[in-house]
Order: sequence, then structure tokens, then C-alpha cells
Amino acid sequence: MDLRKIKTLIELLEQSGIAELEVKEGEESVRISRHPPSGPMPVMSYAPPLPIAPVAPAAAAAPPAAAAAAKAEPAKAAAGNRHVVKAPMVGTFYRAPSPGAKAFVEVGQTVKAGQTLCIIEAMKMLNQIESDCGGVVVEILAENEQPVQFDQPLFAIEPA
Repeated sequence: MDLRKIKTLIELLEQSGIAELEVKEGEESVRISRHPPSGPMPVMSYAPPLPIAPVAPAAAAAPPAAAAAAKAEPAKAAAGNRHVVKAPMVGTFYRAPSPGAKAFVEVGQTVKAGQTLCIIEAMKMLNQIESDCGGVVVEILAENEQPVQFDQPLFAIEPA
């Protein structure tokens, strides 16, 4: 089921008085509810294991500075008249349809609304992420073949 169908279902749910909607297409299914389920919902994400290396005491002060710099980058991208396309799900970010293939978009390229920008692989499903506005790609904020989190900035687009 593609992202456009899911967005359409969400809009239908918001416009109607229905509290919950479940749709099945073959082996795929999606359930959309206005109210969160009772109890805490488990959040699952995958990140590759990081190598363990000894940390020197002087290096312990570096991670907070690195985290502050990482937070400043998306804020910088949002500055001005830029539109930021964010990850709609947790998964692995791919700039091209297959290894060795040309990337969907490059910095400086003009894109149209609905044009595929990248793929996010989640649970062995490849999800095409489309631009929700037209303009010029000014920055690519995610690294190819690296994990991305929900709502993580992926692209900065200068609207046309």
C-alpha cells in the first residue's frame, strides 16, 4: 500500500465521524484510529550495532557538543524559505532505486510535487518518498544506506 493511499485514508477519517478504519489489500493491511490504543505502545526501531571502543575521559565532553551541532544542522536547513521533507517512518534511507544506479535527485536539481526523492526500506518493504512541494533541492540531510528515524529531516527544498 503506498503512502498516497494511506494519506487519503487519514483525510477520510478526519472528515468523517468514524473513530477507526482498517483496510486490507492482499497481504497488506493498515489500521487508522482517532484514539490511541489503551496502554503504552511499543516503539520498535533498528540501528546497526556500534563498535565498542574505549573512551578517554577528555573525549567524554565531545558527544554533547556533537549532539548540539547535529541539532543545529536541521535548524539551519529550516531557516529562510526552505521546506524540509522529513522521514514518514523509521527505516534505511536510499538515494537510488538500486545499488550503482543514478540517485533520484541531486543538490541543485528542480523537483515537482509528487516526484520521488528517495526510498526508505522498512520491514523489507521499499517505500518511495515523494516531494510534497515543487522547488530546488538545496541540501540532502541524510546519508545513503544509513538508518533514519521518524520525522528526521531528509531534504531541504527551496520552493519555486
